[in-house]
Amino acid sequence: MADPLLLARQGATECFLLPALANRHGLITGATGTGKTVTLQTLAERLSGIGVPVFMADVKGDLGGISQPGRIGERMAATLKERGIELPAPQACPVTLWDVFGEQGHPVRATISDMGPLLLGRMLDLNDTQAGVLNLVFKIADDSGLLLLDLKDLRAMLAHVGENAKQYTTSYGNVSAASVGAIQRGLLTVESQGGDRFFGEPMLDIQDFMQTVDGRGVVNILAADKLMNSPRLYATFLLWMLSELFEQLPEVGDLDKPKLAFFFDEAHLLFKDAPKALVERIELVVRLVRSKGVGVYFVTQNPLDIPDSVLAQLGNRVQHALRAFTPRDQKAVQSAASTMRPKPGLDIGQAITELAVGEALVSLLDEKGRPGITERVFVLPPAGQIGPVTPEQRKALIAGSLVAGVYDQAVDRESAYEKLKGRAASAPDAPAAGGQGAPVPAPDRMPTPIGGTPTRTGPSTPSPAGGSAPAEGSFLNDLLFGTTGPRGGRKDGLVQTLAKSAVRTVGTNVGKEILRGVLGGIFGAKTRR
Repeated sequence: MADPLLLARQGATECFLLPALANRHGLITGATGTGKTVTLQTLAERLSGIGVPVFMADVKGDLGGISQPGRIGERMAATLKERGIELPAPQACPVTLWDVFGEQGHPVRATISDMGPLLLGRMLDLNDTQAGVLNLVFKIADDSGLLLLDLKDLRAMLAHVGENAKQYTTSYGNVSAASVGAIQRGLLTVESQGGDRFFGEPMLDIQDFMQTVDGRGVVNILAADKLMNSPRLYATFLLWMLSELFEQLPEVGDLDKPKLAFFFDEAHLLFKDAPKALVERIELVVRLVRSKGVGVYFVTQNPLDIPDSVLAQLGNRVQHALRAFTPRDQKAVQSAASTMRPKPGLDIGQAITELAVGEALVSLLDEKGRPGITERVFVLPPAGQIGPVTPEQRKALIAGSLVAGVYDQAVDRESAYEKLKGRAASAPDAPAAGGQGAPVPAPDRMPTPIGGTPTRTGPSTPSPAGGSAPAEGSFLNDLLFGTTGPRGGRKDGLVQTLAKSAVRTVGTNVGKEILRGVLGGIFGAKTRR
């Protein structure tokens, strides 16, 4: 059994995280600049040290330093001495760098089918009707055996379903052209934000997050500073990874230590404007993933950012300072204070507003799984470097990674886009002759090349006198039978003009006789009455 992990200290008071209860999830909160990032790094180092792999998103670009031995500056050394905390021995953690855009780490990809319509609808910010159409498109693709791997597959499938909406209405339901258009516009937005690089193959193998080196857990760091420009993509991506863990890992019950610790930084983005179905899904995953050996830790500024149904699942708490300048801030302070186990003589609500940088109110689960008494303590500094790594160090980490070369080259195999494109290519290019929109050339002529002379392909046309018509292209032929322009247009000759005039005359006379007969019958009937 792993030894307890010392996280914070104040004089003789020490706060330990029990590895066997680290999968009971946790919450790290506090205002900007109060020490949340350092707390996150310290906790990740302690877990890595006992062989627990860690995943965390680097939203500010300064967590890469955990891969390098730390150096304590004079100012921090003086602060630690004042607080009675010993300087940690410099030590680095094994690190794997990841990046959705493939620029600051190994590429991370998922297929459209694996993402599913629920998470994809969240990413595209679809309403209920549009989400229903997206579900319908996924169902049609599954029934048709069409793989949805990347964005072009989904766009092709949407276009196919939209063009054949009547064919699918009876079996699947109505397909709104407006909803298809809204989904297509959402995909264009995601693509413009670089999200198209996230969808495709080879897809991430979640087992690559769960590796160790020399008995220390690998710390997987996702470069999220650029990804944060697309908050929905960021939140959906992390939730997809959490869902993958939930779906792929087997049930293991209670272990001596977690199989993986998952830190969800900027957690408020996950729940902001989230539909009820998605919140219920998150609550289900958080509640059940514990038994699969995964501990989930939410990191955010305000505890009110987390729904109560999820907040109730988070047993280990580290509360940094909050600022009570507004009514909402004051409500957050009282909410945070009411959820922590009280300590006689400690006013938790007042202490939250007075905490110094690096100081926190800590309540961790005890041996029986009960929330520990809240202690006002100082979080221990990390043994690794605090701050970002240099570009050269980053390149070295990527080149020496355990997954180097595995995900670097994208693969584009046959899927829905290629199959639908093949069907379109094998279809007739134009309707049959005589069909609507199919120009029918004259039986004895070929279309005239631009700037060329018409050529006859059949026998000469008999003349009205019983002989042969004059040679085509002659003045007499053009006068009698008309000419063909350079773009295929026809100009009537004398014969066509006389014929059309005769037809119009006959038609007019017949029409007059019919009209007279009808009107005469009507008026005659009136006269007889």
